Amino acid sequence: MSSTIGLSTYSFFWQWHPTAVEPISLDTMLERTAAHGVTLFQICDYPLIESLDLAAVKATADRLGITLELGTRGIFEAHLTKYLDIAVALGAFVVRSMFNTATHRPTLDEAVESLKSGISAYEAAGVTLALETYEQVPTPTVVAAVEAVNSPNLGICLDPANSVAALEHPRDTVERCAPYVKNIHVKDFSFTRKDGWVGFTLAGCPMGEGLLDYDHMIDTVRPAERGVNQIIEHWVPWQGDPQTTQQLEDRWTEHNLNYLRSRK
Repeated sequence: MSSTIGLSTYSFFWQWHPTAVEPISLDTMLERTAAHGVTLFQICDYPLIESLDLAAVKATADRLGITLELGTRGIFEAHLTKYLDIAVALGAFVVRSMFNTATHRPTLDEAVESLKSGISAYEAAGVTLALETYEQVPTPTVVAAVEAVNSPNLGICLDPANSVAALEHPRDTVERCAPYVKNIHVKDFSFTRKDGWVGFTLAGCPMGEGLLDYDHMIDTVRPAERGVNQIIEHWVPWQGDPQTTQQLEDRWTEHNLNYLRSRK
């Protein structure tokens, strides 16, 4: 087995975001991914995917030699089924999701019930559902849901940087989730003092310059042995104007790809 390094819509966030003067298309993101020599792309939290010609998206990815993954938010059975259908149309074998949406915050019991109802279709289709670690839901709750459902097609999308905002230590998040990890979101982060020395800002930074212990995460999860893909994301701070922010985003993508490749 092997671990593939991929990019995602979050690698190009400021370039397709409405703040962009001319937001780029999904096809452009795929073409730029291929230009980096990357063969994996995760379409994550990208609402336009629901209205695009999925056959055309898959054809573009196939032409460029790119395998697709998918990402959404929410665990209602109907929503999970909708994104499973999209995943199958795209030839994607991983769907990342999160507990909460803007209008629904399930309890653990509600989450387990929804997941138990929806996971059988994923099992039948051979698609994995990976629940992301993030600050809105305690990591032990995510792990408890995965353990309660107990399906080989349900696991965790590990992103230890997210959980820092809930005062969870990244190493604890990694070690607690390690047996269940099906996908990894990779981004580095750091703290800086706010102006006036009152409080701190938690923000992204280039890989290797922040507080993410990448080597510990890889040694603990062993993605290469388990076939767990690593998807590069960014928390690129807004730089005051679209062009400067997008240029920084591109520099981080190049840097982070080189960083991860140097450790394979």
